[in-house]
Amino acid sequence: MTRRIPLSTLSKKSTARRNLLGGASVIAIAGLLAACGTAPEDDGDTGADGGDNGSDQVPCMVSDAGGFDDQSFNELSHDGLVAGSEAHGLDPRTVESENDTVYESNIESLVNQGCTLIFSVGFLLQPATETMAANYEDVNFAIIDDDQIVADNVKPLIYDTAQAAFLAGYAAAAYTESDRVATWGGMNIPTVTIFMDGFAEGVEYFNEENGAEVEVLGWDVEAQDGSFTGGFEANPEARSMAEQFISQGADVLMPVGGPIFQPAAEAVLDAQGDNPHLAMIGVDTDLTESAPEYADIFLTSVLKGLAVSVEDTITEAVNGEFNNEPFVGTLENDGVGIADFYDFASDLPDTIDADIDELRDAIIDGSLVVESPSSPSI
Repeated sequence: MTRRIPLSTLSKKSTARRNLLGGASVIAIAGLLAACGTAPEDDGDTGADGGDNGSDQVPCMVSDAGGFDDQSFNELSHDGLVAGSEAHGLDPRTVESENDTVYESNIESLVNQGCTLIFSVGFLLQPATETMAANYEDVNFAIIDDDQIVADNVKPLIYDTAQAAFLAGYAAAAYTESDRVATWGGMNIPTVTIFMDGFAEGVEYFNEENGAEVEVLGWDVEAQDGSFTGGFEANPEARSMAEQFISQGADVLMPVGGPIFQPAAEAVLDAQGDNPHLAMIGVDTDLTESAPEYADIFLTSVLKGLAVSVEDTITEAVNGEFNNEPFVGTLENDGVGIADFYDFASDLPDTIDADIDELRDAIIDGSLVVESPSSPSI
């Protein structure tokens, strides 16, 4: 899956690592629905016929089961909705999904509220989005993390997170003292496993470059199978899985699945007394900043440009330029990336920033190919 290029032969045009816009800060969220299946509330003060700039656009969003306060995937998408709406004086609306049985009815409730552009947050909303888009051809839809719907009124927002997770895997292998790291997910679906593939390949690349033998627990790239909690809730299963990997000697953990990181982080905090070197890697947003209660345990985070892609789609709609061409986030367009190492920088090799920069540049120019079976094909 990965074309191995020795670091010594990579381009030396390294540039400073850039944080992904939208992943470094959290916009306060208010007015969200406490229950699903009820009519969505307004997130602004302007009328339902649009904003104060004369646009008739009403951008809206339906969450997956994680909810808009997950400090991750849904919350970052909502940040983009708020920022894009404020930029154009629009009145956004939202509805949260308590579980996967209400996706379709929640989308329909937004249609009935006059929404002109509806964002579906997550791969699991694909069937509901496809049905509603066919039923309401005069409404535009954008779905995050899915590119399977072919319709004039549906825009896919997808991200090649394997590229960024590769860099995080390389850093994890450089940091570990136990030569064991771990990754696991909420569910075995492409938008989760693409992170795990990239992470494992980054570890493998570090091993080849440095004669190391760092082992990845929780995921088998060849078999495309591994450990999953069964959902995206911050539940005891997510904590017990973290405890399991810690007991097996892993000292860097990367859970992939929105709020499942929260119980895992609690497990890490509880275990740090016996192993102060324990660390985690976040996904989607910079969890050092968006989850400050856990800031001290995040080595870095794999960033996904959810907010930026949502904002851009709103701007397209306002300008009358909405289209069904996919937004594909990559390292090259800053649609994916990794966060800073913050206080962990001193625990990593002195060359880590230069190494990450060189790897990033090599992936961008194509001399290093990082692929996952779940990578975007378009």
